[in-house]
Amino acid sequence: MLLSLVVHTYSLRYWLPAAVMIGTAPAYLLSWSAWRLLSTVLPSNLYHTVDDCVYSAYQSMVLFFFENYTGVETVIYGDIPEKKENVVYLSNHQSTADWIIADMLAIRQNALGHVRYVLKDGLKWLPLYGWYFSQHGGVYVKRSANFDEKAMKKKLSSQTKLGTPMYLVIFPEGTRYNPELQKVINDSQAFAAKEGLAVLKHVLTPRMKASHVAIETMKEHLDAVYDITIAYEGKLTAAGQRHPAPTMPEFLCKECPRVHIHFNRLDVREIPVEPVFFRRWLHERFEIKDKLLTTFYDSEDPKKKWRFPGESQKSPLSLTKTLPSLLILGGLTLPMLLTESGRKLYLNTWLYGTLIGWVWSTTLKCMTVTVYRHGACFHNSSVTHTTCELRAQSAVCETTAKNTSSRSQALLSEGR
Repeated sequence: MLLSLVVHTYSLRYWLPAAVMIGTAPAYLLSWSAWRLLSTVLPSNLYHTVDDCVYSAYQSMVLFFFENYTGVETVIYGDIPEKKENVVYLSNHQSTADWIIADMLAIRQNALGHVRYVLKDGLKWLPLYGWYFSQHGGVYVKRSANFDEKAMKKKLSSQTKLGTPMYLVIFPEGTRYNPELQKVINDSQAFAAKEGLAVLKHVLTPRMKASHVAIETMKEHLDAVYDITIAYEGKLTAAGQRHPAPTMPEFLCKECPRVHIHFNRLDVREIPVEPVFFRRWLHERFEIKDKLLTTFYDSEDPKKKWRFPGESQKSPLSLTKTLPSLLILGGLTLPMLLTESGRKLYLNTWLYGTLIGWVWSTTLKCMTVTVYRHGACFHNSSVTHTTCELRAQSAVCETTAKNTSSRSQALLSEGR
């Protein structure tokens, strides 16, 4: 009985914040949808300005739980610019909470609304969120040979032409590093050795495509590239090895006392454009990350363990930056739940908002189906290198896929 009570109490530390964050999504989506409709006759840049403000409000509420509620201590190494900048943010990837770290840095520059993500393609099916992330400027990508370079360039180019503020978050490893998944680590290390690259211990071999496309496409729009290394302080195993990084539920359950963030601002003009040189440059950045993390986790010197080299500063987040958003979104959501008509609107928003998002995702999937004819590949009458091996979910897609030439395989790149 007592053990059961303890377990339930512990789980509430996660479920209550999660319920609030997810529960306010319909009110947020309705507010955004109203503005989207009103802004159809207004300039696009005005729509994006307000959209960024609305997005900032929601993410500020998220940070209330992940920073103020958990009481996590944020330790930053390096000087974060005070002014807003257009940047590509490159980070190591080890936790489902890594995207929160990008929010933590952005809010300290008053740039939270400008955060956009390069996301794994499967996340576009998330109810409500999947569709909206793309509307906000996020880019969904597939791995390896299915990576649609042209679609990513098109989306980023359209935003830079509008002068959209950009804080584009990319995790070049493509998947999370988990010390318990030794096969993934071994495969990554074997690939690096095969390609003549340094073998990495605490990070995976980075994939270059999304990072290269982003920096190349937006080079004239960018002020800098932020090279970020994240480490979650915790306990070691009995063998002295690092544990997997905390998941979002574990983070909300206050299992991570400190987050260490190593910040390095890079001049975008010094980054090579040619793919072969960019690949080497990106790997070298991850070699630096690996050395930082090796010191953090493996150092035998107690003064060096659980910290990065160099000076650091603790950076608490003021409640004035997060609590107002929680109160506003809570204030919009609660009245909906107190009346029958409000509850109906609330549930319909979840239902139809999700269905619209899935229809949008399916339609987008059909639109990107590429037909190869006579060794060439046409997409909206222009050449592209997108694979047509899509598991289409409509008759249009299925018909197109059946007509695909087997020669399309010859156009697929190696994908790293």
